[in-house]
Amino acid sequence: MKTEFWRDPALPYVESRRACDSRVCYQQHSHPTYSIGAVDAGGSIFSGAPGGPVPLAPGSVVLIPAHRSHACNPRPDQTWSYQMLHLDATWLEQLWQESTGFRPKTAEPVRVSHQPSLYAAYCELNTVLFSEASVLNKEAALIDFLLHHWPDQAQLLVPSPPPSPLLQKTLKRWIEGQLATVPLHELAQETGLSRYQLIRAFRRHTGLTPQRWQLNQRVNLARHALREGDGLADIAYRLGFADQSHFQRVFKLYTGVTPGQYRG
Repeated sequence: MKTEFWRDPALPYVESRRACDSRVCYQQHSHPTYSIGAVDAGGSIFSGAPGGPVPLAPGSVVLIPAHRSHACNPRPDQTWSYQMLHLDATWLEQLWQESTGFRPKTAEPVRVSHQPSLYAAYCELNTVLFSEASVLNKEAALIDFLLHHWPDQAQLLVPSPPPSPLLQKTLKRWIEGQLATVPLHELAQETGLSRYQLIRAFRRHTGLTPQRWQLNQRVNLARHALREGDGLADIAYRLGFADQSHFQRVFKLYTGVTPGQYRG
């Protein structure tokens, strides 16, 4: 398996990844970014759609709004190759608003496209991003892709309804960076739900249990810290992992690579 990442400090709102001949399977997870993935070879199964798993084939492109729980994994006993683009959700919304007046809905759906033209444009963009082209050329290619190749005819996977106001408050507190794991009974007290009701509400609106959702959030914070150049031991301690080894195991479960591989 070969995995490579592209980042540029001059374009902090975008990150790209390419993986070849991968057998890595991911835990159900979410990102604070808007994510666009494409299958290059092999087959995979997308989970996270309300209607059940969706099969993907070479040329499929999936567009996943921020904080939407999902996983894309290879078919049993097979490898697959894929590309994944992560975009800062606030930057993307501002780009759409200033250019088209489009404002994403709170419950923006996951979109799946099998249009050859979209896949070709996506591959062309990633080729530019991973090349020695100038920052200005890369930025122009990114904006051109996002504004001129939006899949209007893509299949819409109906989203789940938005969380209740109390659950939104709990999620917002975590999204803003709270680090300590909150016990289930404390979360239940804060939301006014029983522990059983809270688990069901989390699964319905995030796709994860409260414990897994909080762990996923810590992994996302770790990704940011790694991009900032923080040390592995410091990140593990600050985010509440038992030790550096525990941090590395959990990080790989959710991202498919070790912290060292992600940092590059």
